[in-house]
Amino acid sequence: MSYKQTINNSNLPPSLRKFLSKTSNVVLSIFAIIVLWSGLFQVGTEEVGVITRFGKYTKTVQPGLNFKIPFLETVTKVPVERQQKLEFGFRSAPARHRSEYTKTGTLDESLMLTGDLNLADVEWVVQFRIEDPYQYLFMVRNPEGTLRDISEAVTRQVVGNRTVNEVLTVGRTDIAANVREQIQSLCKEYSLGIKIEQVVLQDVNPPDPVKAAFNAVNEAQQEKETMINKAKSEYNRVIPHARGEAQETIQKAEGYATARVNNAMGEATRFELLYQEYVKAPDVTKRRIYLETMQKVMPTMKNKIITDQDGNNVLPLLQMQK
Repeated sequence: MSYKQTINNSNLPPSLRKFLSKTSNVVLSIFAIIVLWSGLFQVGTEEVGVITRFGKYTKTVQPGLNFKIPFLETVTKVPVERQQKLEFGFRSAPARHRSEYTKTGTLDESLMLTGDLNLADVEWVVQFRIEDPYQYLFMVRNPEGTLRDISEAVTRQVVGNRTVNEVLTVGRTDIAANVREQIQSLCKEYSLGIKIEQVVLQDVNPPDPVKAAFNAVNEAQQEKETMINKAKSEYNRVIPHARGEAQETIQKAEGYATARVNNAMGEATRFELLYQEYVKAPDVTKRRIYLETMQKVMPTMKNKIITDQDGNNVLPLLQMQK
């Protein structure tokens, strides 16, 4: 027998029976509204809803309006499309007019020992996204804390394998890529359900107590590089010029040697031809050679005395005046 039938069959006055009937309708309506209200829930566009029944995973629902069993099932919204970040070595202050940062209480996680036994103050950011909501919620007790510990351990290992100059200058991109790869590998191994989007080395500096000495060393190294570059520039300017001059001298010497050899060969050939003619007619050749020689010599002489071969005394012919 229902509640309404019980009221109608009772000996209560009609007015009281009518009041109790209306009250029961109102209570049932309110109860239905509460049940419906507690069962409906909204999942945002960048979230998924993970439904559990008495703590046990039941299903995952997509963005939109969804329903769960009231009082038996609970929903946990996981932002799978939102990019999140973990900061190391600094913390972002609440944004007001501009971004502000603080290093209070973060020195222990940012101070690292490099491979050449130097200290570096490394600030970095790990950007990640939740890839598997089930693993993120149920496989690890504290996934973000685990990710923070993994990131710090991996970064210390990678920085410890590099020199301080690599960490401060040219090796930062390679270090960040290596850290991201190793963190992602460990996240997959530990079933964190997290995908590492990017690792950014925010700022890398020497510790404050040694910053002045480190800057002095950097200035000395930069000056050293400047002097080396100047020396290389001077070398590139002088050496090619000297090589060109040396090559020019060698080519001139080779040309001179070739000319002398060719002239000597020509003279030898001429002498051989002359000798052949001399063998044929010795007297004629002697006379021709004599005349040719005299033709060359006579124009260069100032005073000339010509005598026959019987001339014994040439003194009367000479002018003895001063």
